[in-house]
Amino acid sequence: MPQKVSLSRLKLGDFRNYAALSLDLDARHVVLTGENGAGKTNLMEAVSFLSPGRGLRRAAYADVPRVGAGAGFSIFAEVEGMQGDVEIGTGTFGTEDGQARRLRLNGTNAKAIDELLDHLRVLWLTPAMDGLFTGPSGDRRRFLDRLVLSLDPDHGRRAADFERAMRSRNKLLSEPGADPVWLTGLERQLAELGIAMALARNEMLGLLAALIDRSPDDGSFPKADLALSGFLDGAWDRPAFDLEEDYLERLRTGRWRDGAAGRTLEGPHRSDLLIRHRAKNIEAERCSTGEQKALLVGLVLAHARLVADLTGHAPVLLLDEIAAHLDAGRRAALFDIVDDLGGQAFMTGTDRTMFSALGDRAQFLTVANSQVFE
Repeated sequence: MPQKVSLSRLKLGDFRNYAALSLDLDARHVVLTGENGAGKTNLMEAVSFLSPGRGLRRAAYADVPRVGAGAGFSIFAEVEGMQGDVEIGTGTFGTEDGQARRLRLNGTNAKAIDELLDHLRVLWLTPAMDGLFTGPSGDRRRFLDRLVLSLDPDHGRRAADFERAMRSRNKLLSEPGADPVWLTGLERQLAELGIAMALARNEMLGLLAALIDRSPDDGSFPKADLALSGFLDGAWDRPAFDLEEDYLERLRTGRWRDGAAGRTLEGPHRSDLLIRHRAKNIEAERCSTGEQKALLVGLVLAHARLVADLTGHAPVLLLDEIAAHLDAGRRAALFDIVDDLGGQAFMTGTDRTMFSALGDRAQFLTVANSQVFE
């Protein structure tokens, strides 16, 4: 069984609608109920900031502090983490145009936000993700990259470096008489970073597919078949060096085309995640709304189990409005699966009775008027 990671205290300062808040938690799952707009998702977002990145809303840091607050926001958490008990403090400082995020671990400044991954992994499912299968391919790439990042902390840095190199190449191609030596150097960076990104994505899909294959099929959440398309399709059985040389040559021969288009037309930034309902053998985007929700829930739960298996520690799960579109049977099955993962989950909803199947496995809290009550 994976070891449990859980929050025992959460304190917020000037975060969204909370001027100040302190919650004592007891390692059980946490159910937050209250009216729409009460601030339930804001609490979930605060927990999501205990991972690298901009949280479950992907918000600009300047948009997160409470309206009227003089500075940035602050989040403090006491966590029984992957390396033992740890106190985590994070927040922002600086001007509205230049907000930066900082991290302190046990009162000491951390060198990088990525150090959070040494202590816990936070995964989430939100209503905004419900359109994943029918939305643009960029949404699916970001979803997949978030899955990869939970196991490969360097993936985000590679993706950011790839984007910077690609912007530099695009800019150079837009200028008359671009220096071919400089272009070749940028393209070499793109080839190395792009292939590394794509290989990490493919490895994640392989691991996830293997876990899905091994999982029992109880019918509650349908199994998904996963694949990548749109970049070097069918070529991934070759050595990484050969793949880099292939992509490098495509970039070199595509300079005129890319310059005319004003963007780089081939690379991992053009990939798409293909998802199929296995039992029905149809694309996820053709499934009913209910089937799509069940597919997405099953995919997120499978990934959570993969993280637990590979790290030896169960992730913290954030499930926003999770019960709203599931019938009673699926809700009960979901709660059993979440509990079986062995970690701590935070769940939100407007109706407390929808979580009754959790019984005493959860701590129930009510959110109202920027306050939280037992």
